[in-house]
Amino acid sequence: MEINSIENGLVIDHLRAGSGLRVLEYLDIDTERGSVALIMNVSSNKHGKKDIIKLENIESIDINVLGLIDHNATIIHIRNGKIIHKTKLSLPKKVANVIRCKNPRCITSIENVPHIFHLADNTGKYRCEYCDNFGRINDGK
Repeated sequence: MEINSIENGLVIDHLRAGSGLRVLEYLDIDTERGSVALIMNVSSNKHGKKDIIKLENIESIDINVLGLIDHNATIIHIRNGKIIHKTKLSLPKKVANVIRCKNPRCITSIENVPHIFHLADNTGKYRCEYCDNFGRINDGK
C-alpha cells in the first residue's frame, strides 16, 4: 500500500488504533476542500498500533473535539512538503456541543442552550455546566 505525503495540510498522528473513523465523524471535515486519507492499524514502536489521518489542503480543525476523543494525538502542520509545527493535544478544560447532557431535568433538555461541559479531573470526566451531571465522550455517559 502506498500513501503519498502531503504538500500542504495536517496530519493527525498517534491516534488510538481503530479511532480514526470516529475522529473523522466528530471533526466533520469538508472533503470538498481537500483529500483525506485514513490509515488504520499502522505499526507503531511507541503504541503498538495506531491510526493516522492525512488532510491535504485543510489547515484547521477543532482541536477541542480532537483532544476530547484522543488527547494523546499529535497534529502535524505541513507547508510546502515540510513539517512547520507539531501540536501535542491535551484534554480541553471546556467543551460545547460535543458531549450531550443525559439528565432529563437539565435545562439543556428543555431549552435551546448549548451543552457546555467542564473537565472535572484528568481521567476525562466532564461535568455539565448547568446541572453538574457527569458526561464522557468515550462511553456516551
